[in-house]
Amino acid sequence: MRFVTVRDLRNKPAQIRRSLLEEKDVILTSNGKPFAIVTLTSEDELENSLVMMRRIRAENAVTSIQKNSMEIGTDRLSLDEINAEIAAVRRKRKS
Repeated sequence: MRFVTVRDLRNKPAQIRRSLLEEKDVILTSNGKPFAIVTLTSEDELENSLVMMRRIRAENAVTSIQKNSMEIGTDRLSLDEINAEIAAVRRKRKS
């Protein structure tokens, strides 16, 4: 997998495009840190690719929430305790 700086993307777009055709994915970096993935797609596959990426992002969010819940112990709350928490938050929002 190739890492490409934002500057290279701006200054050498044709070279980056050729890299995408070979590598299929390119990691964009800014100040040496990755911040985006550029992936090869086609007009026919664009919608499927977006759906897949959004699904993965959502799954990662759920996994993170579950992990956090286990770390702070809220995974052991009963249904009554959960409902009491929800009611308390709703009361607080109204005031």
